[in-house]
Amino acid sequence: MKEILIPGAMKVKQSAVIFFAATVIDVDAYSCHEVRTAFQLRQVGPLHRVPETPVPETDLMVCKHQGPSCCNRKMEESYQFAVRRDTLHNIHSYSYELEHLISGHSDAFQDMFQYLLSFSQGHLSSLLEGTYTSLSRHALPHVNQLFSSLSHYLRGANVSVEASVHQFFNNLFPLVYTRLINPGIEGSMMMGSEMADCLRMIRQDVNPFGPHPAVMAQELAGALGAGRQLGLALEEGLEVMNATEHLSLSKECVKGLVKMVYCSHCRGLTLIKPCMGYCLNVMRGCLASVSELDQPWRRYTNLLEQLTHTMAGHHSLELALLGVRGHVNEALMYAQLHGPLITATVDKVCGLSTGEPTSMQPTSPEVTSFTVTSSSPLPSAAPSKPLPEQWLGQLAHLRREFLMYLQRYKSFFAALPEMLCEGENVVDDSTCWSGDDVVESSNSLWPIPFP
Repeated sequence: MKEILIPGAMKVKQSAVIFFAATVIDVDAYSCHEVRTAFQLRQVGPLHRVPETPVPETDLMVCKHQGPSCCNRKMEESYQFAVRRDTLHNIHSYSYELEHLISGHSDAFQDMFQYLLSFSQGHLSSLLEGTYTSLSRHALPHVNQLFSSLSHYLRGANVSVEASVHQFFNNLFPLVYTRLINPGIEGSMMMGSEMADCLRMIRQDVNPFGPHPAVMAQELAGALGAGRQLGLALEEGLEVMNATEHLSLSKECVKGLVKMVYCSHCRGLTLIKPCMGYCLNVMRGCLASVSELDQPWRRYTNLLEQLTHTMAGHHSLELALLGVRGHVNEALMYAQLHGPLITATVDKVCGLSTGEPTSMQPTSPEVTSFTVTSSSPLPSAAPSKPLPEQWLGQLAHLRREFLMYLQRYKSFFAALPEMLCEGENVVDDSTCWSGDDVVESSNSLWPIPFP
């Protein structure tokens, strides 16, 4: 395919190039030893494909040039396979680095979320066991259920925080009514499953806990919502990075890569490296489809930054979880304070059975006990003990670190060609390979190798 010269491209000093090329041809006129060595070291293909000495006439399709050559069509096929393999490997190496960053921080955030949930659960359980012993044994399964739901919500499950909180208080109401508001009621009434069901159903209408359930639900939904969105966004980022695993290189791209990386070998120039500008043009052409991800990726990283800042605002997530104990305590005290009014309302709506005393215990929905696990042991959760400051500091550090890495990788897809052209692949030395010949290095634009 005919190369398109960009206006303003570098003009090569022909005398220096001719001298350099003539020297190489003179040295390698009798042997392709260096080419064979490079062919073997780079694991390009079977060594028997490389001729011992330059061949006067060749049927090359990509690395065409005048004069004898150390390449043949079979070698070109091997070069195409090798350059495709190595380029994809390099792309995957860079994308894996970013994928590992996202995955690592996703796990770190989830670990921190689970620790906060575990701490808050222990904090609430200690309140019930220490202050409301008469109902704690029956209430703890509902505590487990509440924090199980919150944990699943943070992990992206289809769970409603508000519904989970109101379900918790619905289940708590029969226990509060029979053990705190009317502690002796079981001896004078049939407190069976029908009565418990009635109490659960009328809880929001009777409003025995005042405003505290609604406030607690609102605070948790807002704070946990940002954490949930951050977790889901990190998973989406991993899916974007997984797309690079299925990246394919076009035939024209592979030919351009062969011309850039290996055609110099055909002329015995195994040590010359591609020019930087030339390499960038080749890589940008090969990664044109990948570069289209640049703008969506920038919008995505901006979203991650916003979510991280939102979650970090005044430690909202931590304070919302730590506030659960206080809200429940206030709700229980509200119920005790308004006990007579609540009893009168319940008597009108649900009615009281005046049968013989029974030892029947109030029933509640069957709940599977669930304790949120954490990589760290559950800390002591005395009612007056706040969340350890070191954990607040670690979460803040995690957020700052994550934001710093986001800034570094914000231009990942746009900068990928430059990353692939760094290191040992190219040189900004006095001379370099232009795809057709040895030229003087320059920062000027280079011919476009393929459309």
